[in-house]
Amino acid sequence: MEKGSIRYTKGFQEKRNIRIPWYLSLGENRYREMELKGKVALITGAARRVGREIALILAQHGTSIVIHYRRSQKEALDLKKKVKAFGVEACLVRADFSSQTKPLQPMIRHFVSAIYRKVHRVDILINNAAIFYPTPFGKIKERDWDEFFTVNLKAPFFLAQEVGMRMAKAKSGKIINIADWTGFRPYMRYLPYAISKSGLMTATVGLAKNLAPHVQVNSIAPGPILPARGMTPQQMKIVSERTLLKRFGDPRDIAETVRFLCAAGDFITGALIPVDGGALIA
Repeated sequence: MEKGSIRYTKGFQEKRNIRIPWYLSLGENRYREMELKGKVALITGAARRVGREIALILAQHGTSIVIHYRRSQKEALDLKKKVKAFGVEACLVRADFSSQTKPLQPMIRHFVSAIYRKVHRVDILINNAAIFYPTPFGKIKERDWDEFFTVNLKAPFFLAQEVGMRMAKAKSGKIINIADWTGFRPYMRYLPYAISKSGLMTATVGLAKNLAPHVQVNSIAPGPILPARGMTPQQMKIVSERTLLKRFGDPRDIAETVRFLCAAGDFITGALIPVDGGALIA
């Protein structure tokens, strides 16, 4: 990691004949936070929806963005322009993590190596890319199961492993997995999706243990942020009423949580953070 990539907040200095609490004598190692300015973030599924908002928030705070997309090239190019308008760098990388005809791990390894050749380092990894569609029970196919687990669990895990080992070597890094509140409470018609997101939550804890102490790995579990495709106003009202705050959230709610974990969450790792308007406890 380059010098200055971690900002240390000076602690109190001990003076002669003055007794101070032990925790104040720890000095500059007591508290530290990542300075987002000058960092590089790789965001999967960045071109649209929540991923796009995360990219814009981080770019606004001085982070250069590696924009991963699968099909949304037009949206990715538009996002690149908006990111660069903040005075930071942006580049596009395309990859399809849903392929079941080729081994995923070698593709991930090549994908990460190509990014490092281009931008030389990744300080922040946001595993945001996912697939989501209904799979009514009794009609679930093995192909559905494999696709959900490949895109929503295998890909983020192997990305975190590849990037995380490099972060650990550099002794600094943040990995954030975008899970889902259905990992706690599965929807009946979205069971493979919910199970894949539950697996991502478990992976988050395991990755946090393996990449400690220099890399923090956390998971955000969004609740109702954006309506699902085809959702009617009446269905949206029902979902809203099931939250304590009686409304949908906004992609910015997720993006600001990401920003907090990256900029000020240096003592948070292995956490599963619901951003759901209180839906889990309603």
